[in-house]
Amino acid sequence: MTGQLILRKADFFPRGGQAVAVADRYPQNVFAEHSHEFCELVLVWRGNGLHILNDRPYRITRGDLFYIRAQDRHSYASVNDLVLQNIIYCPERLTLNLDWDAHIPGLNGSVWTPHWRLGSTGMTQARQVITQLEHESAKTDAMANPMAELLFAQLLMTLTRHRYATDNLSATDREALLDKLITALAGSLNRTFLLEAFCEKNQCSERTLRQQFRSQTGMTINHYLRQLRICHAQYLLQHTELMIGEIAMRCGFEDSNYFSVVFTREIGATPSHWRQRSRAVKNVINSDVTFD
Repeated sequence: MTGQLILRKADFFPRGGQAVAVADRYPQNVFAEHSHEFCELVLVWRGNGLHILNDRPYRITRGDLFYIRAQDRHSYASVNDLVLQNIIYCPERLTLNLDWDAHIPGLNGSVWTPHWRLGSTGMTQARQVITQLEHESAKTDAMANPMAELLFAQLLMTLTRHRYATDNLSATDREALLDKLITALAGSLNRTFLLEAFCEKNQCSERTLRQQFRSQTGMTINHYLRQLRICHAQYLLQHTELMIGEIAMRCGFEDSNYFSVVFTREIGATPSHWRQRSRAVKNVINSDVTFD
């Protein structure tokens, strides 16, 4: 593919041969579509943004986790106080005798599921390991690389343990409750979500939860859910032949006309026009490939 922005190893790894490094994004600004000469893990700590991975949009906020392969194309748009960390790594430079494929989705042809979520417990433990990894990867002594690899392996196992663990959390603290809410919102794309019922079930204050959600994500609960539904609609429009009315139903809109109004307001094009345009762009991208 021509004209593609590619991030180079030499610009992001302080030392030649280094296998792992940490790239902070405080905050993450709008970033054009790009691929890499390396792989990366993306962990979102707070704020929100639109992450577009291989043409699929994801509305991201605290707790979102992505496994990005070198060949993947992604970008960031519509960011709002988005804070994340990228743990970048070169698989060919890893020397530790570990079954890396078992802990990194998509590595060496293993099953690739790029998007996951972490609960507050997983986020806390991951942040502790990343802090140590960041310090170690900045060192220059002979033990720096092996120590960084060990910490990277610990991080991967921590993420494997806590991915989507929010389903098992009890609402005993504010962060755990927020995790449960975000998980519940993601699971209600095709049906009505009643915040009042959620708060009654979890014995919490609706007003307090709304305030906490906005403080951590930069969005209202309704805005976040609407964005999740629109992102899912974009995916269905581009990758399926479903009728607009069916897509509306699958994205939680009982009225297809109202869905079209909301979609047009958020995206700037009607669903049908966006489908035509996105597929035309995809065809151009797919045809703009050169072979040796």
